[in-house]
Amino acid sequence: MAELSDSEILELEGNVGSDDWSGSAPRKAKNFGGAFKRLLGLLAPYKATIVAVVGLTALSVALNVYAPRVTGRAMDEIFSGAIGAHLPQGASKDDVIAGLRADGNNQFADMLSGMDVTPGVGIDFERLAGFILTILGLYLVAAVLMWLQGFLLNRVVMRAVYRLRSDVEAKINRLPLSYFDTQQRGDVLSRTTNDVDNIQQALQEALSQAVNSVLTILGITIMMFALSWQLALIALLAIPLTFAVIAVIGSRSQSQFATQWKATGQLNGRVEETFSGHEVLQVFGRADSAIADFDAHNDELYRAAVKAQFYSGIMMPIMQSISYLSYVAIAVVGGLKVAGGSLTLGQVTEFIQYARQFNQPLGELGGMMQMVQSGVASAERTFELLDAPEEPRDISETESDTSAHQRRERTLAERAQGLVEFEHVDFSYDPDTPLIQDLNLRVTPGSTAAIVGPTGAGKTTLVNLIMRFYDVDSGRITLDGTDIRELSRHALRSQVGMVLQDAVLFDGTIMDNIRYGRLDATDEEVIEAAKATYVDRFVHSLPDGYDTRVDSDGGSLSVGERQLITIARAFIAQPALLILDEATSSVDTRTELLVQEAMNKLRAERTSFIIAHRLSTIREADVIVVMESGTIVEQGTHDELLAAGGAYASLYEAQFAGEA
Repeated sequence: MAELSDSEILELEGNVGSDDWSGSAPRKAKNFGGAFKRLLGLLAPYKATIVAVVGLTALSVALNVYAPRVTGRAMDEIFSGAIGAHLPQGASKDDVIAGLRADGNNQFADMLSGMDVTPGVGIDFERLAGFILTILGLYLVAAVLMWLQGFLLNRVVMRAVYRLRSDVEAKINRLPLSYFDTQQRGDVLSRTTNDVDNIQQALQEALSQAVNSVLTILGITIMMFALSWQLALIALLAIPLTFAVIAVIGSRSQSQFATQWKATGQLNGRVEETFSGHEVLQVFGRADSAIADFDAHNDELYRAAVKAQFYSGIMMPIMQSISYLSYVAIAVVGGLKVAGGSLTLGQVTEFIQYARQFNQPLGELGGMMQMVQSGVASAERTFELLDAPEEPRDISETESDTSAHQRRERTLAERAQGLVEFEHVDFSYDPDTPLIQDLNLRVTPGSTAAIVGPTGAGKTTLVNLIMRFYDVDSGRITLDGTDIRELSRHALRSQVGMVLQDAVLFDGTIMDNIRYGRLDATDEEVIEAAKATYVDRFVHSLPDGYDTRVDSDGGSLSVGERQLITIARAFIAQPALLILDEATSSVDTRTELLVQEAMNKLRAERTSFIIAHRLSTIREADVIVVMESGTIVEQGTHDELLAAGGAYASLYEAQFAGEA
């Protein structure tokens, strides 16, 4: 199966949602080395703690590796005591061995020669108890050390991820609007949430496992060769076989899991589409078709899941079989060496323990590599966000003349008069696609300018330029005679209130959502703003009044009620400039009248820009600006433009003819 592209992964992530069993999309870093080095760089401020973690891990591994050696000695004590108890008391070991050889029992004599046995003396239980207590102590101390290193590592990782999340959040607030205009919202959310979580998991689990597994493999290898290089070679033969299984079956398993993940995304996307369009589905009688479509996607997922789980399921049994064959070979060869006297039974027992422990870190390293690969891919995506070009600094921030900076800040320290002028403004989002060319416009303080025109004419672009979401390519825009580029964005935007087409509410009470326009507003000021914008009318019908909680969806509030709250939010800010972007496009005619009255109060004594497709809402505007292809083709009052019989008259007649 072909690897999933980034766009396919993002689409599937949106379809899958957050179910636990579907897993995550397989990702690979474009530049693994660079991203991995930078990922480890997140831990650079905590070098001392990392060194301590490695030291504690090494000490813990050393104790765990040494414990089987003590176990082997305990086994030798038991076996030697059992054999010694049946030998003639008072005789020497050499005499017993010589007697056995004289009787032709050379095999037993060879075995006895390799043992530390005293004829006539049984098991030394006091010494055996010492071995057992030593073993328990080794494992207990090793466990404490591993807990301590895990505690330190988790603290380091959480601090590093905390800093990373803070950096990401700060970066989001420094990015220009152009970045979000060119990026999928789901992609940005995935980078700031899922990818950061994946980084945390990779650092927490992979780093700890890597150090522990590598040190364990190294320590066990040394101990095995110290005991018997022949048995060590037998044990190491399992490594290439294990990696061969991982390479062959693992690659097939990964491709099938990718297929399963894709099928899961398609199925969940189908379910979401069916649920969201349930009413339409029932109206057109497409229930049977939807069920058949679901069954087809479900069957595809079933087949993909069966194959994925099959390959995943057989990997462990095969690896265990290889491990068991290795144990058998070690046991046979070890038994021969015990019989030959070159190894004791305890040493063979010790070696078998090492062989059993040897395969576990190998498997952990195999699983860790996939986790590291995924974590590095997520780190690369997160670093791409952190490296994205930021919003250009304000001229005032780069001014060497501090007094000039302060003077410009004082220009907007109080409420601006509201004189807005466009002087020979050129702007385009794409250099190859011109949009606004040589635009000139003057809006006097306290007046209302309505901007109309077909889709793509540049209406919203004018708003973006006024707010400095984008800067002009040439020409200038002035506020009270001052080029807005000479003002800080904060100072400029603090003079502007916006009411958008989509009413955006935040999780909190109605009181909090209105106060969002001016955080230091008192409850009395909030209520006055609500009364002025007709919010107070419906708030009293709610169970908790102004303390009623709403969220981004508005809860039980209607579209018109949510819009009135956003108008109240702008009202309490008392801005010098007001921008109304299709504020009535989503409400019915009766609600429109109510919203219109609220906006009329809001527009009082401030310069207003209204973007509207409903021409009935802008009849009273002081100047109506008609735009086409980024240029102003007409401007004047409603009556003047109708009398001219130009573009505005055509739009007006077409709209009302369509409504009729």
